[in-house]
Parts: sequence; C-alpha cells; structure tokens
Amino acid sequence: MTDTLHPQVAAPEGAGSASGNPQKLSRSLGVVGGTLLTLSCVTPASSLFVIVPELFNSLGTFTGLTIAIGSLICVAVAFCYSELGTLIPSAGGEYAMVGTLAGRFAGWLVFIQSLIVVMIVPSLIAIGTADYLAPIIQVDPKVAGAVVMIAATVAGLLDLRANAWITGIFLVLEVIACAVVSFLGFANSERGLGSLLHGQVADGNGGASPVTLALIMAGMGTALFVTQGFSTAIYLSEELENPRTNVAKTVLWTLGLSVVIILVPVAAITVGAPDLAALTNGNISDLVAGWAGSSVGTFVSLCIALAIINAGIVMVIQNSRVLFASGRDKAWPEPINRAFGTLNRFKAPWISTLAVGIPGAVLCFVPQDTLTSITGVAVAALYLLVAVAALFARKGHHKDAPAWRQPLWPALPILVIVALAYTLYSQDKMALLYTAGITVLASLYWVFYLRPRQDSRWVITVPEDEQV
Repeated sequence: MTDTLHPQVAAPEGAGSASGNPQKLSRSLGVVGGTLLTLSCVTPASSLFVIVPELFNSLGTFTGLTIAIGSLICVAVAFCYSELGTLIPSAGGEYAMVGTLAGRFAGWLVFIQSLIVVMIVPSLIAIGTADYLAPIIQVDPKVAGAVVMIAATVAGLLDLRANAWITGIFLVLEVIACAVVSFLGFANSERGLGSLLHGQVADGNGGASPVTLALIMAGMGTALFVTQGFSTAIYLSEELENPRTNVAKTVLWTLGLSVVIILVPVAAITVGAPDLAALTNGNISDLVAGWAGSSVGTFVSLCIALAIINAGIVMVIQNSRVLFASGRDKAWPEPINRAFGTLNRFKAPWISTLAVGIPGAVLCFVPQDTLTSITGVAVAALYLLVAVAALFARKGHHKDAPAWRQPLWPALPILVIVALAYTLYSQDKMALLYTAGITVLASLYWVFYLRPRQDSRWVITVPEDEQV
C-alpha cells in the first residue's frame, strides 16, 4: 500500500510548529558516528552484565548457544531492517516502514510495540547501575535507575554530534570491560569450550539439571533482547548522511560488532566460572573479583556503570525521535502533536525527550522481572511485524525504488516470521497478556479516534529530500 506515504513539506529556516509545518532534523552523522550511537544503544556491556545474568540463571552453560541462535535470527531481522530502512528512511522507524508498506493499522500496531520497548528498555537497563556502583557506594537500585534516567534525559537535550562523541568515549570503556572479562574467563578456564554445547544449570542442591528445549525457547525472547538496539540506525535515518546506503551499513556493522562483544565474554564466563553454582548465580562482578582481585573487579564494575549511563543517553535520544515522528505524523490530538514536534536550539525534540525520560525514571520502581518479560514479548512481536512488512517491499512502485536489497528474499522474512511466532508462543503467559492488553487498548484508540480521521490523523510521512 502506498496511500500512507506523503512527502514532508519543508519548513522555512527557523520556522516552528506554530507555522503548521513540521521542523526538520539536521543531517550531521556519518557511518562511524551512527554506528557509535547505535552500538551504544545495543549497549553490549550493559546487556552482558544486566540482562545475560538472568539467562545464566535459567540456562546455565546453554546461555551462549541460546544467544547465538537469537543472533542468527537477528541477522535475518537486520536484513529486513536494512532494506526497509533504506526504502522508507524516517525517524518513525518501524512504524513508518510497516505503515507505508502494509497499511496504516499495521503501522499503528508496530508503533505500539515499539512504544512499549522504548518506554521500558531504558529503565530496565538503568536499574542495573546500583549493582556496579556497589564497590564505592550503596544505592537503592530503583533510585539509582531513576537518577540515571534523569541524567540521560538532560544529555538527550543536547546536540546530537556532541552526544555521539560522549557515547563513543563511554563505549570504549565498556568494550574494555568486556575484553577484561573475556581475558580473565579464558585465563582461568575450568572447563572446555565443549561445555557450551552441554546444557546444565545448578539445581540449588549442589547438583546439576539439564537444560530443556522448553527452557531455551522461553529464554529466546530475552536472548533477542540482548542484541536489541541495532535498529537505532533507522531512527537516525533523518540525521544520517546518505541514508540510502548508510542506514544498511550502520545496522549490519552494529549487529556484527555487538554479537562479538557479547558472545565472546559469555563463552569466557561459561568456561571460567569456578563451578556451576557460581555460573548459574550470574554475579559477574564476584567472578571477576575472584579471578583478579577486588581492584580489577571495582574497575570493571565502574566501566559497566558508565556503560549503563551511556545506554540511557542513547536510548533516550533514539526514543525521543519516535515520539517526534509520531507527532509529525499526527498520531495524537493537535496540541500533543505540536509539542512532540518542537525542537530546541540544539535541534533536539525536547518535549519528546522529556516524555521518554520522565516516565522512564518512574518505571524504575516497577519490578525488573515484569519489565524484562514484557519487553521480550514486545521485541519479538515488533521483529515479526517488520518481517511481515518485508514481504511487501518489492511490490508496486517499491519494487524499483532505490534501496539496499536483502539476499534470499522472500525466504528469510518467512523464516523469521515462523521462528518469532514460535518464540512468542513460548513466552511467559502473563507478559503476553500484559502486551495483548496494551495492544487491544491501542486498537480501540485506532478504531474510535484515528480511523475516523484518516485525512488528518496518522498520516505517515517520509522527508521529501529522501525520496530519490
């Protein structure tokens, strides 16, 4: 479908939302800057040290294999993102791509799934800060998470190029932390790499129990979440130079680097843990301290804390662009649309940034397990809908449009759809109910507010200067 694709009318220089024209984001990022921001959004260190321990707790020595399977699924997903992101380069990301290709309602459902993710993930990562500040200060995890979210919100109000440098510096520190953990784990190996293929988890009684296929599938949503973030490149497509080529490069480079940065330390931790109970416990700081002493453990912990702050900054930047685009595309009553589309002197969508950061600080006080389960469901649903849209990418006039094209189409999108449908089926039922409930409410909003106003609401746009 193409009736949702409308050129954006360029606003005069300095024109604001009061003129009725949407303001435009500034193109200031190349592949390197975009990759730094996108890789920071994946936050390999915070994923490794905050999310992966939950997988160690349920999957033990099979954690690495599960993440590897999830990464293979993400490669196919990244191909879909790369093709659609270069075909429909919009700050709206997934919803602009799916809405343009598969229709407005499909785009609205994708927007809701992405909104669940963008509102929850920063808080989920931020909560982990306290554990890694423990060597120098004891802070309530919820309070620490809220403070990180507020600091990230302030940083998100600044110039994007400045933030690229800030996040780049932090990214170097988190990669160093991952490298140190990898070296120490392999240097203190207690078991061979073959243990990665023999799933065992501590049973709590000093013994071991096998990891079943059901456990692996239940953990797959979290495994997909571990590398989630490579899609940030499509949210930055209106601020990337030459997005028709640079979006795909940024997506694929980010996914490849993040998989390496995460999987190598996971393998090292698996073989280096002194026993199965220590591995299942998943306290990586304690493992590092046991391998190299408290000083090294403190250094790694502080690097991780900085990585989490880094993640918060980038996620707030990314997520504010989603709300900015939703305001431009008239998803809300007009006062809200104008507010979300307002830029500050640094060309940052400041009200959208506050709308992401402040609720994110509040969500830090929600139980972490609940946030993780809901996010795993939303990520799987989001990827599935993007794969469905990829099946429409070569129909009608889109067939000959200039864009990066994925290999093995349509086989890869179909395989992704099947894999993710089964993954969703295997997720926590309560998390499925929460996500389904939010989706139903959003559908009612579509039926009673958006659909009757199709000429003036939810009009998905792509900037005019990118339709080449």
